[in-house]
Amino acid sequence: MTISMYGASVPVFTRMLTNLLAILDKAEAYAAERKIDLAFFVDDRLAPDMLPFKKQIQIASDHAKGAATRLAGKPVPSWADDEVTFEDLKARVRKTLDLLASVTPAEIDGSEARDIPLKSGGKDIVQPGQSYLLERAMPNFYFHVTMAYAILRHNGVPIGKGDYLG
Repeated sequence: MTISMYGASVPVFTRMLTNLLAILDKAEAYAAERKIDLAFFVDDRLAPDMLPFKKQIQIASDHAKGAATRLAGKPVPSWADDEVTFEDLKARVRKTLDLLASVTPAEIDGSEARDIPLKSGGKDIVQPGQSYLLERAMPNFYFHVTMAYAILRHNGVPIGKGDYLG
């Protein structure tokens, strides 16, 4: 049995972003309980040379919307990375979920060999759809969702593997 490109992408992104929203809700509740300003989480990072929490959310969103639209042969929408509050970040995740819901299996299935043009490190590159999804988009997406989770967990938010996996 083969797996469809749609099945390997949109439902996976959707599930993980939905889980991320639930994690963000838990972080809000934790912050309210402990009287922690949510702005602390927005700009926090695990290491000085690491991107902050807000960038982890933005980049995870970018990889999900980029993969879905590129594989569908559509232009990737450009969204300003102007989120400054926790609610802004939740809205960004919801906006990404809305975009994913607008992409159909018929648009993505069959994109395994479709040339996907990208910029990487300032260079133009082209990857076949399956390689792009499995070797670039998905690993980057998971990395940034995981870092967002880790930043919150590091700060005491009571989340675990079950929250991450949903």
